Amino acid sequence: MLKNISPVISPTLLKVLAEMGHGDEIIFADAHFPAHSIGPQVIRADGVLVSDLLAAVIPLFELDSYASPLVMMAPVSGDELDSRVEQRYRQALFNESHGPAIERIDRYAFYERAQHAFAIVITGERAKYGNILLKKGVTP
Repeated sequence: MLKNISPVISPTLLKVLAEMGHGDEIIFADAHFPAHSIGPQVIRADGVLVSDLLAAVIPLFELDSYASPLVMMAPVSGDELDSRVEQRYRQALFNESHGPAIERIDRYAFYERAQHAFAIVITGERAKYGNILLKKGVTP
């Protein structure tokens, strides 16, 4: 057991976060995300909400300051987006509404980014469009 490390961060996830370098990307995906068919290493966090993982990871993880560090999937045409999902993620990351903007990209563009991600963490998140990409920065 390590002090000050949230129990929602598995040993595998902690190792992956430590191995990532500047500019590497990690996806925290909802339970519907097709992670295993996309390609990079997949970490399971079944039963854990994305917002809980974000709150646990952000004290250990510097976001990129040179490129958009947060990306979420845009809704498909004709679909509605639940704004509470992004609000919940922003609260977990920043404890408020401030912080970098969350970029939205098309579903297939998001899948393309996920193919090149360092890792994908499958969670128990059931919210539609509940996937978020974090780009790692340099620790000041």
